[in-house]
Amino acid sequence: MTGTAAKRAKIMPKIGTHNGTFHCDEVLACFMLQQLPEYTDSEIIRTRDSELLKQCDIVVDVGGVYDPKKHCYDHHQRTFKETMNSLCPEKRWTTKLSSAGLVYLHFGNRVIAQIMKTKPDEPITQIIYDKVYENFVEEIDAVDNGISQSDEAPRYTVSTTISSRVGHFNPKWNETNVKEIDGFNKALALVGSEFIDRVDYYHNNWWPARTLVEEAMQQRYECDPSGEIISLNEGGCPWKDHLFSLEAEMKLNPSIKFVLYRDTNDKWRVQCVPLRLNSFENRFYWWQQHIQWGIDNG
Repeated sequence: MTGTAAKRAKIMPKIGTHNGTFHCDEVLACFMLQQLPEYTDSEIIRTRDSELLKQCDIVVDVGGVYDPKKHCYDHHQRTFKETMNSLCPEKRWTTKLSSAGLVYLHFGNRVIAQIMKTKPDEPITQIIYDKVYENFVEEIDAVDNGISQSDEAPRYTVSTTISSRVGHFNPKWNETNVKEIDGFNKALALVGSEFIDRVDYYHNNWWPARTLVEEAMQQRYECDPSGEIISLNEGGCPWKDHLFSLEAEMKLNPSIKFVLYRDTNDKWRVQCVPLRLNSFENRFYWWQQHIQWGIDNG
């Protein structure tokens, strides 16, 4: 080894994680860390050898220790029960954290800021941080910890989640001459691409739509005297969760029942507001049923 190579090897930061079957949580944890300046050129050491792990600058998903002061971020120890809410009480999420969630909790603001080219303490960074946890990282935490979405038996199987797709990169039981690290690197590329895509979407597409929804809500009586219909100036924008959050902030009563917008063919469309996010029930049907029930039983 030349002097330059030896010096580079000495100063190259090392991220430690376990070898063997890999999962989405440590893959995402490693990817997020590599977005930070101090770990950009890091080497990922995959081992369960405690002596080798001691030589790493940071260790995720292995070692049986959660200690931020020592840069140890494992969640497998029996005593570990931490959630976003328990470690950061102003956050509402109570799903047990995996190594991905732990790294996101401690480094996520800086990671998001690095990707968006903002500052960690800017309000927009915190807004996107929360949205990405709720709609990307929390799922990975839950899957890795074996937490089901529902207490009821599922009606069908979902086998295309990002955690499932990462699992398929592991060597098959009857494959030979397969390098485990090749599959890990493919998983790293997949998870990294989807993570960045999600940050970009919430920053550049989802958040700007809030202004359109807010303007439409402020002008709702110009659209219809009832105040229950809004018209968006741009069709196709993600409006639903903005509408719910803005209604709560504005203490709107009556609530919005219909949203009008032009589609890509410049034709007017009308959409009922759902009863709640991700619900196929809508407010107007629910309102009709309850009003009718009140009349019939009044």
